Amino acid sequence: MGERKKVLVARQVFPEVVEALRARFEVEHNDEDRPWPPEELARRLRGVDGLLSSVMDRVDETVLAGGDRLTVVSNIAVGTNNIDIPACTKRGVKVTNTPGVLDDTTADLTWALLMAAARRIAEGDALVRRGGWDIAFRMQDRLGADVHHATLGIIGMGRIGQAIAKRAGGFDMRVLYHNRNRLPEADEKRLNATLVDRDRLLAESDFVVVMVPYSPAVHHLIGAAEIAKMKPTAILVNTARGGVVDDAALVAALRERRIAGAGLDVFEGEPKVNPGYLDLPNAVLTPHVGSATRATRLRMCETAVANLVAALEGRVPPNLVNRELA
Repeated sequence: MGERKKVLVARQVFPEVVEALRARFEVEHNDEDRPWPPEELARRLRGVDGLLSSVMDRVDETVLAGGDRLTVVSNIAVGTNNIDIPACTKRGVKVTNTPGVLDDTTADLTWALLMAAARRIAEGDALVRRGGWDIAFRMQDRLGADVHHATLGIIGMGRIGQAIAKRAGGFDMRVLYHNRNRLPEADEKRLNATLVDRDRLLAESDFVVVMVPYSPAVHHLIGAAEIAKMKPTAILVNTARGGVVDDAALVAALRERRIAGAGLDVFEGEPKVNPGYLDLPNAVLTPHVGSATRATRLRMCETAVANLVAALEGRVPPNLVNRELA
């Protein structure tokens, strides 16, 4: 029997996932869940055949230089902007992701943020907790925005964008979308969605949802100029990636009430957050939990493991990103 291949799990995962890996491989698991800096990750990769990474683990030339035996980076995420894919491809290292697993869960969280911002849930919760609710009912107190019959604009109509649009049907919403490619006519009809240019979407939408994968091309896709085109009553929701929205521009717009509110699950430079958000009552903030249900996170891990096993056994992984290595 040959030497068992070695796998490095860069962040804490579920015990059953580690057990499944240890049945096949020699495994080092970061059960402390302490993010490893690049130099440490590179050192730990020496002699390792496969890396199970999270979206917060940067895998670049510095890290890859330590991977003398590395053949696969299996990312527990849909996005791969934490991985230098050209550098991996040059070294013959396969890169995989976990698409399709978290679509509905992320769509649910997007709607939770949208509705919380629309109905000012965080403000009301804080009021009750600090004992500031002194009169049971005021006619004009904490007035929010209706979701039903409103216009929803979705920038990025991939799988998650379509899952978000599908949920809009229950609120009888008008759906506008902006995407690189037009959806098939049958999908547009199913989702009651109309393709428009970005300026029209921004101008007409009551709720703007950003759902594009991050790349340098979409850095600050929503900045001061785009926010200026939105209605003063509009709400912006970002559950895609930090950096797609210019946080400084959004903080200024929210503070000056140039738009009504925002629901945000992702931020530039996270886990650091622009401190301007912290005292804004019209911003609902969550700590990158779009896929955070046990069932979904477990399925993400299991999908990543299946990708890793396939690569280490010499098969083409189901979700290979750099297809030229197939």
